[in-house]
Amino acid sequence: MFNIKTMNAISPAGIEVLTKKGCNVGENVELPEGLLLRSASLHKTELPQSLLAIARAGAGYNNIPVEECAEKGIVVFNSPGANAVAVKEQEICSLVLSSRDVLGSIEFVKSIAHRGEEIPKLVEKGKSDFAGPELLGKTLGVIGLGATGAMVANAAVELGMAVYGYDPFMSVDAAWQLSRDVERAETAEEIFRTADYISINVPYTEKTHHMFNSAAFASMKDGVRIINESRAEVVDDIAMTEALKSGKVAKYVTDFPNETILKAPNVIAMPHLGACTPESEDRCAVMAANELYDYLKNGNIKNSVNLPDVSLSRMGVCRLCVIHRNIPGMINSILDFITKLNINVEHMINKPRDGYACTIVDLGEKIDGETAERIGKMDNVLRVRVI
Repeated sequence: MFNIKTMNAISPAGIEVLTKKGCNVGENVELPEGLLLRSASLHKTELPQSLLAIARAGAGYNNIPVEECAEKGIVVFNSPGANAVAVKEQEICSLVLSSRDVLGSIEFVKSIAHRGEEIPKLVEKGKSDFAGPELLGKTLGVIGLGATGAMVANAAVELGMAVYGYDPFMSVDAAWQLSRDVERAETAEEIFRTADYISINVPYTEKTHHMFNSAAFASMKDGVRIINESRAEVVDDIAMTEALKSGKVAKYVTDFPNETILKAPNVIAMPHLGACTPESEDRCAVMAANELYDYLKNGNIKNSVNLPDVSLSRMGVCRLCVIHRNIPGMINSILDFITKLNINVEHMINKPRDGYACTIVDLGEKIDGETAERIGKMDNVLRVRVI
């Protein structure tokens, strides 16, 4: 039914969703209407004219040129929350790793493995070098209270930590998921001043670029421990290196290693491992596949990162989907055109997002490709589909 090109190895559970619906799915598919990917970068990839949508089997989407896609009327989806359990579990592990030198203690025991009967005595003598504080009673600041951040906050409450959360864009759904024992911070600076541990869970955007910089570190407690499951670019690595050298930051646990941060002291770096569980990969792939198919089949948009979410139950004979700029008069222009064709509108919806909008119109009669092409040539229309 639809041609879907995979840009990475995708969980079979996600592929099965699409193949069961009759889609042609694979890495060598030509003229794709949809792309399904994980970490493959599209920034230097020429996007084909046939492409209607891109689905990311994961939460992050900085590997996709989302603004360019919006201008071309290409919907970009992600899979928010599908990997939240896996990332939450790694963050809890990271909190412990940042407190107690578990990794160093393991290496110490390996180093004395050849000492035979002396090992128990050496263990008792050396263990104090790897001690660290308990989490109980300490303050955790969670910046970003989406699916993962909320889970981390709730789990930390269960561990006996005092938890403060900051997220100026927290959704109603996320608020319902949050424990009432999590205190609300009015600003990120409030968390910087009060937290013993900080968990970073914000998406990477222009606004969050180097959110953790020299000024932020200067306002923090001495010996703060920081966990980054967001993106590398949210942290200024040079400023972080200086904070680690001075002891302002006692330990930095990051899932995003690079040449700069790996040279810094007291860094625990993992290879972007947060979502790497078979369960998480299945959930992400299935969510991405369902989003992609629903858009290609019905024009419905859910979990888009560049265009408005919009959904409409199907009525009538034919569905017209228009992606256009969010400017006055666009809806009237589309409806006036349809009225002149003497076609009845059975059902419709329009949703805006920043400079873009999506309009879905269910019609009482079929319209042909030529009619759709004429709508597509209207000023400020970016993409037209008839389904």
